[in-house]
Amino acid sequence: MTGSLRGGVIGAGVFGGYHARQYAEARGVTLAGVFDTHPDRAAQVAMPLGGRAFNDIESFLDAVDVVTIASPASYHADQALAAIAAGKHVYVEKPIAVSVAEAERMRTAAATRGVVLACGHQERVVFQAMGLLDAPERPLLLEALRHGPPSPRSQDVSAVLDLMIHDIDLVLAISRADPVTAEGEGALGPNGVWDQARAEVTFESGLTAILDVSRLAPARRRTMRIVYPSGEVEVDFIARTFRNTTAFALNADFADTPAGRDPLGASVRGFLAAVRGETARPVVTADEAIAALDLALAVEQALENAA
Repeated sequence: MTGSLRGGVIGAGVFGGYHARQYAEARGVTLAGVFDTHPDRAAQVAMPLGGRAFNDIESFLDAVDVVTIASPASYHADQALAAIAAGKHVYVEKPIAVSVAEAERMRTAAATRGVVLACGHQERVVFQAMGLLDAPERPLLLEALRHGPPSPRSQDVSAVLDLMIHDIDLVLAISRADPVTAEGEGALGPNGVWDQARAEVTFESGLTAILDVSRLAPARRRTMRIVYPSGEVEVDFIARTFRNTTAFALNADFADTPAGRDPLGASVRGFLAAVRGETARPVVTADEAIAALDLALAVEQALENAA
């Protein structure tokens, strides 16, 4: 697809606002509209950026070429399938869906319709900017911690699908190996879903990943420690810094790169480049998003088994 693109966003929450701004500011894109079942919310996001507010999905889809879905995760599949059926290219915030069956239907529909289906695992952009995706060694151990205080967002899914799935996608990307086992334990929050979880996942390569998430912590912490044969890399995702004792070079100035400064923008630009045929694929494909979802659901099952 060439020429100017009309961008649209489904969901007028905080992330919907971020995505609307991306389309409003992107080269060769205009923000055509924002859809939300609450018209006033859609208007608050769309109108300051020059877009229209919609509360009718068919009218919204008629007005756009590319769609970002930033609604609650439980709506992702139905909204993506509607957009794909209308011939629109789709960028879905993570998780791609809440079941593998739904996500596979989305992937099949996109392939049949010939449209791009991307997923917003934007931490992948950070690892790309650092150089970790091209590391010449495979990791032996990965320990990730992703904690934050209670928040009203993403309460329709567990902390595994909300937070841990970020680190699941990263470990799948750098391990380049299939998971073998998943064990875990957790604590249910007041809404009856897992608000705290700790999982241990083993991979065919011999890697062990220990993933710890909480939505009940007093403060935000986002860290990762990766042990390689030649040393370790410790990442602070909030400070955008890392310590490297391995034998391979990483970009210490990654936070000053365009991708490091704006991972969401880089992820959206990757999606738009794939839509225009400038790149062969978006930053995170449907296949990769489904693999992350599949492992996240295996962790949830492990939590249930241990309860």
